[in-house]
Amino acid sequence: MAEPPVNSGSAESNPPLAPPIVPTTGPAAIERVEPINDRFSTVFVQSPAMGRTVPVQVLLPAHPNGPRPTVYMLDGRSAADHVNNWTAEGGALEFFADKNVNVVFTLGGPASYYTDWQRTDPLLGHNRWETFLTRELPPLIDARFDGNGRNGIQGVSMGAEAAMMLAVRNRGLYSAIAAHSGCYAISSEYGQAQARTVVSTYGGDPDNMFGEEGDPQWAAHDVYMHADALRGTRIYLSAGLGLPGLHDLPTNHEAAANTVLFGGPLEAGAYACTLQFIDRLSQVGIPATINLRPTGTHSWPYWADELPRAWPTLAAGLGID
Repeated sequence: MAEPPVNSGSAESNPPLAPPIVPTTGPAAIERVEPINDRFSTVFVQSPAMGRTVPVQVLLPAHPNGPRPTVYMLDGRSAADHVNNWTAEGGALEFFADKNVNVVFTLGGPASYYTDWQRTDPLLGHNRWETFLTRELPPLIDARFDGNGRNGIQGVSMGAEAAMMLAVRNRGLYSAIAAHSGCYAISSEYGQAQARTVVSTYGGDPDNMFGEEGDPQWAAHDVYMHADALRGTRIYLSAGLGLPGLHDLPTNHEAAANTVLFGGPLEAGAYACTLQFIDRLSQVGIPATINLRPTGTHSWPYWADELPRAWPTLAAGLGID
């Protein structure tokens, strides 16, 4: 799903030219760590899969208590190179301050679905996010930041679908998932149409991701079709009906109009997608914790509200008391 326009420099801006591919020899490695404060750092990872050094940001607990799980936080379509919207607009730094987990925030990857693309895109670059996030990064994070090998993942909009795709395609890697306002049947007529729209809005060629319309890779990444792979995983799902709610009455009337006119229909679509996926989980006998809101648009204040609601599900899956 796409996010509506917002008045933040971190969200809706023209994407930069694709970063150059730099041939890398040897395994993935942490190149350097640049502290932002005593608990929050930017970690630069040399990634053979991505063909470049990829930054992520890592938040450590205020009072670490031995080896701990890691939660990976995926951004939406407007993912920026310098900030993850979970920290800029979602309140994640404050929320996780007292949680005994490491939290990894992706940087960059706008309209990428955090997946491995078939081909390098002239504008969106060389995307091998699945390999980076599931194979290269976790062992580095665990070794450097005292991780215990147990992982959770949480995403919004495009990142919600990506979180589910990564979990389905890497069974057992994540013991808990929280997905907000996403669509999960990417090979369906509607699912493929919305994914192609997301990629196209950032100037990318959707065929470079999973191929042309009939390519089997669309079905291979379809969470609805492969829902059984989520068995044994703690799942939290949320979406709003798209009607204006508590957070859609800002003093800036132009911002309010943008949020309602764009975010309303987007969230209504995500609501329908989520209902469809809930039904699929029920068919295959997989439980999930669900929050379907009667109001609320496709916007960050509602996703920030979901952090504490999703946490009990994530914590249970991660083995946190």
